[in-house]
Amino acid sequence: MYGFKIVDKLQKIEQDIHRNQLNYHQRRVLVSKEFTFDAAHHLHDYEGKCKNLHGHTYKVIFGISGYNDSRGLMIDFGDIKEIWKNEIDIHLDHRYLNETLPLMNTTAENIVVWIYEKMADALLNKDYKGARVEFVRLYETPTSYAEARREWMDCE
Repeated sequence: MYGFKIVDKLQKIEQDIHRNQLNYHQRRVLVSKEFTFDAAHHLHDYEGKCKNLHGHTYKVIFGISGYNDSRGLMIDFGDIKEIWKNEIDIHLDHRYLNETLPLMNTTAENIVVWIYEKMADALLNKDYKGARVEFVRLYETPTSYAEARREWMDCE
């Protein structure tokens, strides 16, 4: 009635599919993962509401590209999550950003570049085939974001 079909036979490695068939292509691909964190900050040398201490629920979206390994995986989403938790989020979530980040005005434009650099450095220290950060998008509110792109970070 709904077109749902139970699998007749579960595929088995080296019986129904061979290891050399797992990776379908040799092209660069991009995967994306997003995270949220809550933090407080205030802006210096700024006349407006953000000069006062206040908080946001930020959203971060990563675009990471690279080449698949023999299994057809470029990077495991769990690995991205581990880098986020251990290298980046520890400085951000439920923190006063003016205190935990390097000395800077804690604008979305500054924070997104710091996040980009942290993820890029973490990927360099891992063994992923050509993995690189293509972009990081940091939403400060649901309708406002700043973005850092690889071509801007590498060329300027």
